Amino acid sequence: MTSPYPLGLRLAGRRVVVVGGGAVATRRVPALLDAGADLLLVSPEITPALRAHADAGRLRWVPRRFSPDDLDGAWLVHVAIDDPDAAATVSAEAAARRIFCVRADDREAATAWTPAVTRHGPVTVAVLGGGDPRRAMTVRDAIRTLLHARKGPLLTDSVEQGTPVNTSTAKPGRVALVGAGPGDPELITVRGWRLLTEADVVVADRLVPGLLLDELRTGVELVDASKIPYGPARAQEEINRILVDRALAGAAVVRLKGGDPYVFGRGGEELLACAAAGVPVTVVPGVTSSIAAPAAAGIPVTHRSVAHEFTVVSGHVAPDSPASLVRWEALAALRGTLVILMGLKNLPAITATLLEHGRPADTPAAVVQEATTGAQRTIRSTLGAVAVDVAAAGLRPPAVVVVGDVVGVLGSG
Repeated sequence: MTSPYPLGLRLAGRRVVVVGGGAVATRRVPALLDAGADLLLVSPEITPALRAHADAGRLRWVPRRFSPDDLDGAWLVHVAIDDPDAAATVSAEAAARRIFCVRADDREAATAWTPAVTRHGPVTVAVLGGGDPRRAMTVRDAIRTLLHARKGPLLTDSVEQGTPVNTSTAKPGRVALVGAGPGDPELITVRGWRLLTEADVVVADRLVPGLLLDELRTGVELVDASKIPYGPARAQEEINRILVDRALAGAAVVRLKGGDPYVFGRGGEELLACAAAGVPVTVVPGVTSSIAAPAAAGIPVTHRSVAHEFTVVSGHVAPDSPASLVRWEALAALRGTLVILMGLKNLPAITATLLEHGRPADTPAAVVQEATTGAQRTIRSTLGAVAVDVAAAGLRPPAVVVVGDVVGVLGSG
């Protein structure tokens, strides 16, 4: 076999076509979006994670099977389907048009390979393993460990000999509840990343940083938790069942959750389900958006002589709902910072309730959308006007609301 020619593609503004809308596409799309590609996604059905990208306008989704015309103007094609005949049709059309084509189902039939990638600030390291994805992942993981540690040899003897870094299969089944942070993939903890690289199964929420999924080992089972059917309660029961069943079968399972597992993440329910089944659980805290989102917008949740307290509440239940456990009248009387997660839908009712119970209308307020990502947007306003301002600006979830004098203490941010 001839050696591949390594090349870094500058895809900003250039058309890339992804055929398929399942787990493989879910893993590959974030890196393409991060590269600024003009992305066309062709598939009759797509995962909720991909639909979120489409709904946010980051890519264009065509809900049907592939047509040769889909390749018009394309620079690169990713075939992410498991039907060999359909994949061969796409790659044949790409070859006829001299468009490089990545094949998830058949590396030998592809004209381009995706390397094992790790990112460290402005540095991107891409590793090709001569057609062996496991070898590429092994070397990639060694390099990433080196970049994080900033010391030690580039390659250990075990890596040079091709021995996999991952040893999870030699260990009993276990579950790790890992907080992925607020959105920037580099904000996951080193321990959380290490467990992710060792995982056999990853059960991921919709809000986890997509680029983390792009770095999973070959053969990892990726379960999109946002795709599980039923209502919220039964969906949680199914997630618990998956965690327990996979761990009892001997797998190293990572439950990857946006933010922190215990901050409105239902991590406690998952730990209890695992404990009842005798499955060992490791909890890896994550950077919660309740602190990270304000910080990313230049807002400290506390500040000397301004705020000596901050309170974090969920706003997913309206203040007048019998299901609400929040004492909004008590929060209105506090002088400190109020941080509201999942409160965008109920923001008009929340602000009205706080005003009704005495919080001044001129209290500074801000809303931060998709904090720490390239899509971050911030609206600064007052408690009396913020709901109207957010609606006028078209802000969408996920977003964090901050109320208090800290909003303006560092300036406009």
